Amino acid sequence: MITTIFAAAAGAADHGGENPYGLAAALEQGGIIAQSTFGILVLMSVVSFYIMFTKLFEQQKIINQAKRVRASFWQTTSLREGSAKLEKNSAYKQIVDDGLQAQEQHSKLTDPVEAHDWLHGSLARSEAMVNSRLGTGLAFLATVGATAPFIGLFGTVIGIYRALIKIGAAGQASIDAVAGPVGEALIMTALGLAVAVPAVLGYNWLQRRNKSIAEELSAFSNDVLGYLASNGAVRPAFAGAAKPVAAKPAATTTAGQTGGVQTRS
Repeated sequence: MITTIFAAAAGAADHGGENPYGLAAALEQGGIIAQSTFGILVLMSVVSFYIMFTKLFEQQKIINQAKRVRASFWQTTSLREGSAKLEKNSAYKQIVDDGLQAQEQHSKLTDPVEAHDWLHGSLARSEAMVNSRLGTGLAFLATVGATAPFIGLFGTVIGIYRALIKIGAAGQASIDAVAGPVGEALIMTALGLAVAVPAVLGYNWLQRRNKSIAEELSAFSNDVLGYLASNGAVRPAFAGAAKPVAAKPAATTTAGQTGGVQTRS
């Protein structure tokens, strides 16, 4: 969107003013109000795209971490060994380390607290911190999506107002008198929508991905809690290889008895 806007502005400048109703002409005629509105919308759009790309990169990083955790983490002999194999600053490493730390702290508590409740609270707090980091910046996208159309509408109102002033000064409504201000008003409306729509779409998409990541983190946190509460006896079902099912011994019939009595060999 921003590339199209700048391309239009550059095109108008290259023509040396041949198009009196282009973006550059509209900004020049609109004065400080139109230029300020345009600058605010461009700034909002640039920051919105920056947030969307950085959040997408951050989310993909955690999704890749989840794949590696499912593949190899629970194959280790202990949580400490598994944590050592996770990459530094990993969201999953943070949950494991916080769980181990909470287990050590429980023995130092003077007020009796159930180990399960203490561990669950510590893991939930760690999980909430990761989710909070993932949600950073999304409020700005929501704000842009909600306010950008109204900022563009402000420019529209100013453009219509200028058109009415020209009509009043000329004493009659002519196309030449109102084309510039009305074109400026329409451009501001389009700019407001061009900034708001990507922000809203990006916000909804990133929120949906955050929800999926939060569900994955919650499942992993529950697995860590089960491991700690059982001293390693409880692990996820996919952690180890499936145990072979022992074949049932064949039933035999004792010879010489009426009806045949079945016995186990």
